Parts: sequence; C-alpha cells; structure tokens
Amino acid sequence: MSAAAPAVPADPFIPPVLAEVVRSGFVEGRHRGSLVLLAADGSVELALGEVTAPVFPRSSNKPMQAAGVLRAGLDLAGERLALAAASHSGEAFHRDLVQKMLAEHGLDAGQLQCPPDLPLDPAEAETYLAGGAVRDRVTMNCSGKHAAMLAVCALRGWPLDSYLDPGHPLQRLIHTVVEKAAGESVAAVGTDGCGAPLMAISLTGLARAFRSFVLAAPGSAERRVADAMRAHPEYVAGTRRPDTWLMREIPGALSKMGAEAVQAVALPDGRALAFKIDDGATRALGPVLARALSLLGTQSPILSKIGHAPLTGGGVEVGEIRAVF
Repeated sequence: MSAAAPAVPADPFIPPVLAEVVRSGFVEGRHRGSLVLLAADGSVELALGEVTAPVFPRSSNKPMQAAGVLRAGLDLAGERLALAAASHSGEAFHRDLVQKMLAEHGLDAGQLQCPPDLPLDPAEAETYLAGGAVRDRVTMNCSGKHAAMLAVCALRGWPLDSYLDPGHPLQRLIHTVVEKAAGESVAAVGTDGCGAPLMAISLTGLARAFRSFVLAAPGSAERRVADAMRAHPEYVAGTRRPDTWLMREIPGALSKMGAEAVQAVALPDGRALAFKIDDGATRALGPVLARALSLLGTQSPILSKIGHAPLTGGGVEVGEIRAVF
C-alpha cells in the first residue's frame, strides 16, 4: 500500500478576482490579485486583497534604483536618466544609448552583468532576429540600469565586478532609498531576473514610493528621476508599450510596470496605485490598470487603448480580458 500524499496546507489568504477571461460570452479563466489606491493626501482609498504584505515589485523598483545612482553621485539627466530607470523594449535607439552611456564612462558591454537577451518588444524581436542578430547584454531590457550602476561605481572607485552584490556600497545605498521612499523596511532581498538585488516591500509601500517621487522637491534625486521618466517615456519602455502611452497622454503621470504583473502609477497631485496579479499574467495588466486609473478619477481616451485586451478565435476577436472590480 502506497503512503498517503502529504497534506497540503490551506492557503490562509486567497486574493480576490481582479480580471476575467471571457471567450464567446463564457468565462474561461480568472486572474486574482491585490490592488491599492491612494488618495491625494496619501490615505488608502481602496484596498483589494493583501496590500500590506511584502511582494517583489520587480522592475517597478527601478525608479528607486535610479535615484540611488544619483544619490551616489552620478550626474544623469534627460534620456540617460530615463533609460537608467527603464525596462526598455530593445529598440535601436535604446541599444545605441546604452552603448553611448558605457563609452562615456570608459566602460564596455562586456562589463554588464545582466544576461544576454532578445528585445522585450515582440515586434522589435522579430526585426532584430530577421537582421541576423543574437541575444546580447545590451539588448536586455535592464541594460540601461546596469550601465548606470557600472558608471557610478567607476566614478566612485567602487568595485565593478561585484556591483550586483547586495553588500556592495551602491546596493546598500539603494536599499536605503527604497525604504525611505516606501516608508517601511525592506522585508526580504532576492535576485531579480537581471541579476540585481531585489527589495521586497508592500503594494502600499510601492504606491507610497511613487507618490513620494512625483511630490519630491524639484532638484532632488527622486524628482529628477520622475521628471526624466515623464519627459522621455519612450526610453522608459518603448514605442509600443503602455507605460509610454500613459506618461505621454496623462500629464504628470509616473508609470512603471514590473515582471510578474506588477504595476505602479502616481499622478502629479499625489494620487497613486499599485497592484500585482497573483499568477503573474501580464495579459491582465492593461484592463486592471485602466480600471484602477478610472477609479482614481482619471479621464483620458488612452485608458480605452490600455484596457483593451482582446481574445481571438480563428483570427477574429471573440472575447476579452476584463476588469471585474
């Protein structure tokens, strides 16, 4: 007689459904998650799911990492600073600027410790591969951040080969910047997909962090990052990405997505949001983001574009992914 399978402990918390997958009028799937909306004064206006437990914000942490690079002494501005906070699409103008940033500080692509990759944007990846190119560190969506990290280490005389070590002076400084912006302690430190240290904070802390960036004093590291991202959103994401559309079309908005379906946005008056889709399905990001922004009182035609997530059958639209909160 075979041994009984070990009991699986019950999940103490099941997140609410934030989006449904509807095909031909039939709900064939659901995406659960947690979401928080902050009012202009910073108070919690809406909380769905668990918004005080730590999560890995993934690339939504990048504005804080870029602010850490500035606080360490690197003088970045404009497109270069936006690229330092980017999950870029790997388009030619992204790749070219990464190479320039490295060269300006006496560095080369071989010193980047992010993994080789294809362009993040699917259309760009097709063009890239059709041209005979292969996976490359510069093409990886985090290469702008890594170039900035290397540059400030070269400037400060800090070790270059260990710039991703959590104990490195730069990473210790970034840890402090994250905690200050979020208004809470980092709950855990992991390794992001690009190899950089990844600080866990709550969704509420993430929303607070974005709010603090748009409300920061002009000239501060945090405000400089927010201003650069908003002025050059195509360098933060790409020509075909929701973060770019949102920052172009909604004046003063600061937006950054992260892997595993994380999103954070702050509006210039201090309203902010952060959410995570529990199963990491990025296909639910747009509908949930558009609905969350509408609940914050945002009105813009771009919300329809961001929120449109069609399902196809036989090459025609037969359904959609829709927010249900």
